[in-house]
Amino acid sequence: MTDFQKYVQRYLDNIPSEDWLGELKKSGEKTVEIFSNLTEEQSLFAYADGKWTLKELLLHLSDTERVFQYRILAFARGDKNELPGFDEELYADQSFANGRSLESLLEEYKTVRKSSQILLETLDPSVLNNIGTANGNQISVETIGKLIIGHNYHHLNIIEERYLPNL
Repeated sequence: MTDFQKYVQRYLDNIPSEDWLGELKKSGEKTVEIFSNLTEEQSLFAYADGKWTLKELLLHLSDTERVFQYRILAFARGDKNELPGFDEELYADQSFANGRSLESLLEEYKTVRKSSQILLETLDPSVLNNIGTANGNQISVETIGKLIIGHNYHHLNIIEERYLPNL
């Protein structure tokens, strides 16, 4: 197994059921529920120096999901161009998430997630196995869709283990 396959698998292992489109909805609802119960002050909490605040983490989820959406769209439409990777740390550093209201970040997340749901639910099943290259690695449309979910659950686990107990 390559490093990339291990990277992908660690996220896919976070998906609690085979109904990945159902899990897309559930993970979004769980994220909204957690963040809706935070105060502005709590949303600025980071569990250690150099770690993201909850606001930065929420915007990271939206940013990553947008990148994955584009990859899904491109590969589902048969685009053979190699797509670049992205530097999540750079994106977070340049996000200015902490200067925004939690309400605006949550509204953005909900909108991005709704967009993912529409995109994935309306794809013709025949394109789910389309393969494209992103960040130097080949990956299928379906796997990218599942990565959105697994990545979200990964961060929900971190929130529950490292953030919420300290709030």
